[in-house]
Amino acid sequence: MAQIIDGKKIAAQIKDELKEQVAKLKEQGQNVCLAVIQVGNNPASTVYVGNKKKACAYVGIESLAYELPEETTEQELLDLVQELNDRPDVNGILVQLPLPAHIDEDKVIRTISPDKDVDGFHPESVGRLSIGQKGYVSCTPAGIIQLLKRSGIEIDGKECVIIGRSNIVGKPMGMLLLRENGTVTICHSHTPDLRSVAKRADILVVAIGKAKFVDASYVKEGAAVIDVGMDRDENGKLCGDVDFDSVKEVAGAITPVPGGVGPMTIAMLMANCVASVMED
Repeated sequence: MAQIIDGKKIAAQIKDELKEQVAKLKEQGQNVCLAVIQVGNNPASTVYVGNKKKACAYVGIESLAYELPEETTEQELLDLVQELNDRPDVNGILVQLPLPAHIDEDKVIRTISPDKDVDGFHPESVGRLSIGQKGYVSCTPAGIIQLLKRSGIEIDGKECVIIGRSNIVGKPMGMLLLRENGTVTICHSHTPDLRSVAKRADILVVAIGKAKFVDASYVKEGAAVIDVGMDRDENGKLCGDVDFDSVKEVAGAITPVPGGVGPMTIAMLMANCVASVMED
């Protein structure tokens, strides 16, 4: 029976550590401030933004919330981002995705200063990661590294397989595992015999957005399985990309959904915000 990796507990530890760091920074007269911009009222985005504000309040980070109407023009949003880039009291800028269809997400991400890009999505942040320079790392992959390390799972020298090649999870995940000296394979919809490739993995990360796609037949005995999926099963119940019930019988360690990777994403966003001040 697999060790269940408790993302809520590990995220809480990280937030407590950050709370101490923020208190010390305040004693030195330094504040940490995150600006969060939401355009429109996508219900999922509203929940995420609310959770980010709560996490900021807990850690002691000041948060500025900009809730803009759906009809906000692209130029108005770009002007706001530029204004926040220029403000010395703002350390991090986060534009909640997805944006309404009339706004070019890529253009907005590129407008955020790389020094305030706490989501780690700017091409410069991605470039820094790929060549091993310091910079902000996309929060979900950074959270997964912390989950593994804090659960005592060795990455160095291990066979790591990622299913999914998105810019937000799959690709940066591969680079972070390489940085930790893992041997990395990234699989996708064109990978022949996906099952046999996945079965080689000591560490298997699944991020494809297909409910319960990976069952026990994909998993090597004793592997660590990280499920990034947030899906709904046939009964409308929240589940991941991994069939938890079958895989937990084979895996050595596994993240549940919910309560695994999800809480780590916000904890690492907070860590990026604090790092933005530490780097100054």
